[in-house]
Amino acid sequence: MKTDFFKIAVVAAMLFSAVQLSAQNRDWAQHGRYAQANKELPAPVKGEHRVVFMGNSITDHWADMRPDFFKANNYVGRGISGQTSYQFLLRFREDVINLKPEVVVINAGTNDCAENTHAFNPEITLGNVMSMVELAKANGIKVIIASTLPATTFGWNPAIKDAPERVKTINKLIKDYADANKIPYVDYYSAMVAGPDGTMNPAYSNDGVHPTHAGYEVMEPIVKAVIDKTLKRKK
Repeated sequence: MKTDFFKIAVVAAMLFSAVQLSAQNRDWAQHGRYAQANKELPAPVKGEHRVVFMGNSITDHWADMRPDFFKANNYVGRGISGQTSYQFLLRFREDVINLKPEVVVINAGTNDCAENTHAFNPEITLGNVMSMVELAKANGIKVIIASTLPATTFGWNPAIKDAPERVKTINKLIKDYADANKIPYVDYYSAMVAGPDGTMNPAYSNDGVHPTHAGYEVMEPIVKAVIDKTLKRKK
């Protein structure tokens, strides 16, 4: 009798886990991640210059590790670890447009190169970025596009052997698009790369992909200068 009860309990637990996993998979873009925070964020008041950072783990960790930088400048972090530009685009309305920022900073590419959700296709990645830009502009939001950070390997996907070339390809496409459309571009790559092989400077990262505090300290004045210029703030 006890054995039967145990078996039933195990099956029930497995079914419950399967239901949970299924629910998570249905929220592929992870709209739920910031749903409550978005609901609690008040609408901008007159004269407020809200800036939303859209990105992956690099943005996600940034807002967590250096919250004072975000708070002091009225920046809102909307990064989700592991995400690709495909997922950014799906949640762009909820996590950017509906927050009514004056500016959005888009940092995409790392996980596209790492094939987190799709096979690497730089033209589609660029298309996703272009779609986000068009959505932002249609809603009166100024856009800044940031470069993908340097990387030579992705620890979670060691099958990728040409990471530096992929990053350079993405960055060229995005930079050319930004220049052609007069969109402000933030070049993190040049400040963070260690050499011609495309390695991230080890002084700024522990894993060659994600910045440490020291890395973010390098990135912060670079992006802030572009944001201030976009907002036409005096230095």
